[in-house]
Amino acid sequence: MFGKSSKSVPITVAHGDGIGPEIMAATLKILEAGGAKLEIEEIAIGMSVYDKGVKNGIEDSSWESLRRTRVFLKAPITTPQGGGFKSLNVTIRKSLSLYANVRPCVSYAPYVETNHPNMDMVIIRENEEDLYGGIEYRESQEVMASIKLISRPGTERIVRYAFEYARANGRKKLTCMSKDNIMKLSDGLFHKIFDEIGKEYPDIKQDHMIIDIGTAKVASSPHMFDMIVLPNLYGDILSDVAAEVTGSVGLGGSSNIGVDFAMFEAVHGSAPDIAGKGIANPSGLLLGAIMMLVHIGQGDAATNIHNAWLKTIEDGIHTGDVFRTKTSKEKVGTDGFCKAVIERLGQKPERMKAVDYSAAKSGGMDMPPLKAYKDDKIDRVGVDIGMNWGNTVEKLVEKIMPCVTDNLELSMISNRGTKVWPDGNPETFCSDNWRLRFKGKDGSTVRTSQVIALIDRLNKADMNFTNAIMLNKFNGVPGFTVAQGE
Repeated sequence: MFGKSSKSVPITVAHGDGIGPEIMAATLKILEAGGAKLEIEEIAIGMSVYDKGVKNGIEDSSWESLRRTRVFLKAPITTPQGGGFKSLNVTIRKSLSLYANVRPCVSYAPYVETNHPNMDMVIIRENEEDLYGGIEYRESQEVMASIKLISRPGTERIVRYAFEYARANGRKKLTCMSKDNIMKLSDGLFHKIFDEIGKEYPDIKQDHMIIDIGTAKVASSPHMFDMIVLPNLYGDILSDVAAEVTGSVGLGGSSNIGVDFAMFEAVHGSAPDIAGKGIANPSGLLLGAIMMLVHIGQGDAATNIHNAWLKTIEDGIHTGDVFRTKTSKEKVGTDGFCKAVIERLGQKPERMKAVDYSAAKSGGMDMPPLKAYKDDKIDRVGVDIGMNWGNTVEKLVEKIMPCVTDNLELSMISNRGTKVWPDGNPETFCSDNWRLRFKGKDGSTVRTSQVIALIDRLNKADMNFTNAIMLNKFNGVPGFTVAQGE
C-alpha cells in the first residue's frame, strides 16, 4: 500500500459519488503497482456532504487537507438538483485559483472506434471567469440576467499558459476561439490579449476562429487543430465535444492547474445509472492521475503506467463503453481492466506511439509574471439604468422625461439589447425590463452626484429601477457597447 517515505508526495484523494469509488479504487491500484510514490490523505466530498446540509459539498477539514498537500486527485461527484446547491467542481477551481483546465483529446484508432483516427489535440480552457462566475439576477417578472466577466489578468494567465504548454510539449500551433463578432468587449478582450501575447511566441503558429464554426470544425475535421485556448463556457462545451469525437468521453482525463494548487480528474461525470455494477471504465480518471504524476515530477511512473494503458487498449482489452466487435478482443469490467493494465506494466504499445515523461519536473512549468499595464484615463459619460415597466415604451418615455434634468439627457432605451427608442421598430418584441441610457448633454462628464440625484428623482416618480451601471470612456474609447439597431 501507499505509505510515507522520503520520496513520497502527499496528495489528497476523494472517492466521489456514483461510479467514483469503483474507478478510484482501480486507479489507485494501478498507481501503486506502477511505482507511484504517494502519501494519501482521503477526504469526503459530494453527496454525503451535501446531505449534511453543506451547500458547497465540501467541509472545512477537507480544505485543510488540500492546503497541506496542494495536489488533489478527485473522482466524479454528483451535485444535487434544485436551488441552493453550488457546483463543487466550480467551487474548488475558483477557491484554489485553478485557472487552467487542460484536456488532451486523442483518438486511439483503430483500437477504439472513431471517425477521426488522426485526432490529437489539447484544449486549454480558462477556468475561473466568464459566465461561470455564477453572477445572476432576476431583474423582473419576465427577465433573468447573467453577467459575463472576462478580465485582462485572467485572460493573460490562460493565454500565456497555453503558449508555454505548447513550447514545453512540442506543440506547433495554437488556435484561439471566441465570439468577438458579437461580444466585442468581453470576447474582444480575450482575442486581443491572445494576439498581444502571441507576438512573444513567433515559433508557434497562431490563428483565431469564431467559436460556432470552430466547434463545427472540431466535430468534423479535428485533425486541423493542435491546441485550442478559449474562455470558460466555450471550453467546457468544446472539450466535451472533442472528447466524444475521439471515440468516448470515458477516455478523457483532465488537469486543473493553478500557481499553488492542482486538481486532476476524469472529464466524465458520476454516472449513477451504472454505479455498483462493476462495469465503469477507469481510464479517464487514470489518465488524469497520469497527468498528476507528471505534475509532481514522477515522470518514470507516469511513463510506465501510460504505456501499459496504451498496450491494454492496443491489445483489445476494453470495457463495455468502448467495446466493439470489430475493434475489441475481450470485454472486461472495472476490475478486469485494472488487472490487464497492471499485467502490462513494463511493456510499451507496438503500433501506437509510446510516451516518455522522464523529463518531468515537480511543480510543472515556470510561468512568467503578468505584464505591467499603464492605467487608462477614465471619463464618465453617462449611466445605464435598468427599469421594470409593464406598459409601452411611449408611456415609459412620458413618465421618465420630467426626471431628466441636471444637464442630463435620455439618449436611448433598449429592450433585451435592441434599441426601441428613439426611432425603434414597432415590430420589436419587448419584455417588462428596459435599459435606459442617460448621458451628459453635449458630451459633458457625468458626476456621481448627478447619477444619485437622477435615481432619487426616478424613485420619487415611483419608477421601479433595478440597477445602474456607469458608462465610462477609457483613453477616449467607449467601455460600453451600443444596442442592436443603435
